[in-house]
Formats: sequence, structure tokens, C-alpha cells
Amino acid sequence: MKQYNFSAGERLMRYVQVDTQSDPFSEAQPSTEKQKDLSRILVEELKAIGITDAALDEHGYVYATIPSNISEEVPTVCFCAHVDTAPDCSGTNVKPILHPKWDGSDIVLPDDNSVVISSSKHPYLKERIGDDIITASGLTLLGADDKAGVAVIMDMAQYLMENPEVKHGRIRILFTPDEEVGRGVDAVDMKRLDADFGYTLDGGERGHLEGESFSADGVTIRIHGVSAHPGYAKDKLVNAIKIAGEFLDALPKDSWSPETTEAKQGFVHPVNINGAAEITTLNFIIRDHDTAQLKVYETRLEYLLKEVVTRHSGAKYEFVVKEQYRNMKEILDQRPEVMDIAEEAYKLSGLNPQRISIRGGTDGSRLSFMGLPCPNIFTGEMGIHSKEEYCSVQDMQKAVEVCVNIAGIVAKK
Repeated sequence: MKQYNFSAGERLMRYVQVDTQSDPFSEAQPSTEKQKDLSRILVEELKAIGITDAALDEHGYVYATIPSNISEEVPTVCFCAHVDTAPDCSGTNVKPILHPKWDGSDIVLPDDNSVVISSSKHPYLKERIGDDIITASGLTLLGADDKAGVAVIMDMAQYLMENPEVKHGRIRILFTPDEEVGRGVDAVDMKRLDADFGYTLDGGERGHLEGESFSADGVTIRIHGVSAHPGYAKDKLVNAIKIAGEFLDALPKDSWSPETTEAKQGFVHPVNINGAAEITTLNFIIRDHDTAQLKVYETRLEYLLKEVVTRHSGAKYEFVVKEQYRNMKEILDQRPEVMDIAEEAYKLSGLNPQRISIRGGTDGSRLSFMGLPCPNIFTGEMGIHSKEEYCSVQDMQKAVEVCVNIAGIVAKK
């Protein structure tokens, strides 16, 4: 691919300017209609490079096929990325900035000089000196999570369509909405997708190959107090808000939370609280690489809740657990060739593959349990969900090369 004029960087600069933020409080599918704005653009661009079946469905999914150019029957590979950006930080009016041949100095973002991207806070940047770095302007996230993945897949598709001498089997492309709110594959039509295994493009550092994720549950807690007029509340009012505060204060201070854990340690994390004196609702996410530990955490969490609630006469609670996703390793261990193919592609691309576990999940976590074994490939997206998000153009280009090599390896095998 040395003579190829990569388009991933230019694509990312364009795609991030389309607001695609998802909404965790919406019941719609997709959660925001504006996600389809980018998806429509992608369909038209896919058609422009000759992929005639590219289509957007009513649920916000883009399906497309790069036809096989070999006579042999080989497995169909899917490449997947999500179009939405995280609700954690504004994705409206993103102004991408290209820092060509970055020299290692602090990147002070022009629209808010207090936002500084430095290698002291982001150690991986030290490895990217000399690269072309893309950031936002300081008022928003960038959206490289996961528009870098989208750009990589689009660039791979363009390369394969323009270079028919590169042999490959049938390739499916899937762009999803709502990954950031945990609903990225809720309405995927697996029969329509019709692939044997896949790869999400939603990882960070170059060379990382992610085959293990958290297992994840969500917990909704409703604390019911007793309402009364505050002027006449003596010995009557039982304030659910205060009970919720007491419960949150009972959580461990030096463990069990995202801010006190790392590596393979799981956590219990309150993400939302809302309500009034009569009813207060709290939402938690529960995470661990060992699926069995989720039940342990949930039992302990309910025990702490019950201890607090029972101290308040008339108060009661609801405790509802919902499965979110499971550790993809449980499936990938049964299909080791999927990781092996990726490793071989990394090596062909001049990389030293590093199999790592991630403290999070991807669409691939759920797709794996839906019949599509699906590890995660790097894109260069870093500092995600924040105004300090950045992405290396050269990382994206290397990811394009990896995807092309995966297609070639599958064709040869």
C-alpha cells in the first residue's frame, strides 16, 4: 500500500463535523435521529466507490458488501464501527484541527486555552512524535471514538474497490448507532449481516489487539420514601433523596470504583441519580472481566442498600439488574483462529501484536454472543470522551493496512 493515497485522515476531519451524539435517556431507535445524518453520507460515499448494495435501514444501521473477487469459497468477514459519539462531552459544532508532523510540544487548543494535550498526561503521545495529529478545538470532544474506525473502514473499502488485483473474499461492512449508550447492536439483523466472524475498529494504541472485555450489567435502584408537606412533616416525611445520599456514602471509599481500580479489577459505578423526596432513582453500572463476579458485586450492593433503607421506617426499595454485555473472550477462546488471523495481519503490517484486555466493551462484545466472534482492532483514538481527545493519522493508516491484510489472509486460507 506504499503508493496508495490514504483518505482516512481527511475522512475523519469531515465526519467529526457531523453531530451524532447518542442519548442514554431516549427510548427511540436510534436514540437520536441525527446519527443517521452521517450514516446517509456514508451510504452515498460507499455507492460512489462502487459498492452498490450500501443501504441505511430504519433502525440506523448501514449494511454494505465488498464482493468477493476470488472463485474459492472462504469465510465472510465483517468490519464494524459505530457512528455515535459519547454523551459525556459535547459533540456539537466540532472543529477539527490538524497538527502536521507534531513536534512533541504541548498542544494548546485555541478555543479554550485551559485545555492542553500534553505527553505528560497522555504518555502514548510520546510514541507519535512526527505524526499528523488531529484534535478538536477545545470546546467539544473530537469524535475519533469511533469516527476514526468509520474512516478506517471506508478507506479500506476504497482501496479494495480501486485495487482488484488484491484478492479477497466477501466482506461485509456494518456501521452501528448507539454504541456509546450500550445499545449498539440491539436491532442488528444478523441474517442480513450474514458474516462468519468480524472485527470492530474501536481501539486505541497501535499494535493493541483486544480480545477480552469487561462483562457488564446495569442496576436500577428506586428508593421509595414517604412524602409529606414540609411545613407539617415532623414524624411523617421520609426523604428518599437523603436515603440515597446515605446509601452512596456507604459505598467503599478506597476500592470498588473506577477511580480506585485498574487492570483486571472490576468496579461498581453510580452514573445517574434523579428524583424527589418520595422516589429517587439511581443507576449503576457493574463491571468485571469475570462474569461470575457481577453477581457477587450486585449481592453486596443490595446488602448495603438494604442496610440503609431498613433504618428508615416506611421506606422501601426496588433493585433491578439488566444484562448489558459479556466478556468476548468467552466466545473467542472457542474460535482462536479469529485472533490468530488478526495477529498475522498485524505482523504483515510490520507491527508487534499485543493481545490485551480492555476495561470496557465494544459492539464486538455483544456481537460475539450473537454468533459473530468479533475482537477489536486499534484506530489511534485516544483521550476519548473528553476535550483532550486526539488521533494520529498514521495510526489510522496502519489500521487500514491491517484490515486489508486480514482480507488477504482469509482469501489465502
